[in-house]
Amino acid sequence: MTLDLARVRSELESERDRLRAAIEAVNHAGSLSDETGDLSIGRDDHIADTASDTLMRELDEGLEENAEHLLVKIEGALKRIEDGTYGICTNCGKQIPEERLEARPWATLCIDCQRDRERR
Repeated sequence: MTLDLARVRSELESERDRLRAAIEAVNHAGSLSDETGDLSIGRDDHIADTASDTLMRELDEGLEENAEHLLVKIEGALKRIEDGTYGICTNCGKQIPEERLEARPWATLCIDCQRDRERR
């Protein structure tokens, strides 16, 4: 494999840090009234304003969930770099093509095994 593992590790660590910061920002968001700056939330608000605020909160929660899922994949890739198994398909044991690892550095499956899994 001619993939520069030091560069891959650095990119994964940077992405991990970015995701952690994003999760932290969502977790430290204030209450709905703090976020909207409205002290009368729930009293005289127009229903559309309340719905918009609720939608934004739900979007934040969805983004947080996606970030946490990707964070787990990144942590796994960093562990595989450390233990020398990075770039090896966890299903068939073959080398994962560099092009795939460039596109998805956290990939655990070669493209054939990934396609098989998606067909099930």
